[in-house]
Amino acid sequence: MDPAQGDPTARALREAAQRRDWGTIRDLLVPVTDPDDHAFYVESIAGVSGVQDWIGEWVDAEPRSTLPLLVRGAHAVFWAWEARTAARAENVGQEQFKEFWRRLRFAENSLDEVADRDLDDTTARTFLVTSARGRQVDAAEAARRFEDVVARHPHHRIAHEQMLQYRCRKWFGSHDQMFEFARRATATAPAGSPLPNLIVVAHLERWLDLPVGEDDEYLDDDAVRAELNAAADRSVRHPDYVRRPGWPSLHNTFAMGFARSGDLRSAAGQFEVIGDQVTDWPWQYINSNPVIPFLAWRDDAVTAVG
Repeated sequence: MDPAQGDPTARALREAAQRRDWGTIRDLLVPVTDPDDHAFYVESIAGVSGVQDWIGEWVDAEPRSTLPLLVRGAHAVFWAWEARTAARAENVGQEQFKEFWRRLRFAENSLDEVADRDLDDTTARTFLVTSARGRQVDAAEAARRFEDVVARHPHHRIAHEQMLQYRCRKWFGSHDQMFEFARRATATAPAGSPLPNLIVVAHLERWLDLPVGEDDEYLDDDAVRAELNAAADRSVRHPDYVRRPGWPSLHNTFAMGFARSGDLRSAAGQFEVIGDQVTDWPWQYINSNPVIPFLAWRDDAVTAVG
């Protein structure tokens, strides 16, 4: 498991965060201008434990820069979920929830300041889409946050992925809302875009919400397999598709979708691209150690195609 997903810049950023070297983080992030790449790289730092212990030093040292505020806010979103844990709400204690919400408020204060000071920002606004679920904002506010991102970068990958989660039934939406969002984003995305992976995620979320027995029956359906293949043809299998930072999680999502739906030949094609770049998402839905289901399904797919 490589948290940097094989990306050398992400790895360098994570290593700098671990040694509290904010100067290197700044020097690596400043040249990144693509909104999707920028969000991926900030996310790679945000997931490093302990950033809250030193980030104030950077904020104080460069008060005119929004970058340290952005890193502080993005990390605080991850820090908040550490307090809550990944458990279902009924299994999270009241004190955990209080700390979760306290950290999310702290995160949003920093992210809001970045958005206020930098009218062109997309990354802080994207993390506000992420935090919308934890803050339990209403649908109108969640949509406003999402629109703030896509008004600046219409096909922002992480913003779309996070908004899809908000639209899931397990959060604040429904299966219909989730699929409507995924299909509309796919239909309007340019050829070769990563956004059709939302179709795969939607089907996996529907599968996860079904009782045992009905779940596998749902995915073992020609219509589902056809939609997954159509999504891949518009995305990772399209001639215009280009691998960008964070590409392994995209292919892992398609690989799991194909494997679980029984389309092992299509899954094998994705596993071939992935190599050993297994990602936590989405295999964590099957096992807390993503490597276990990844290897099992990869072996099955390779065997199936001979």
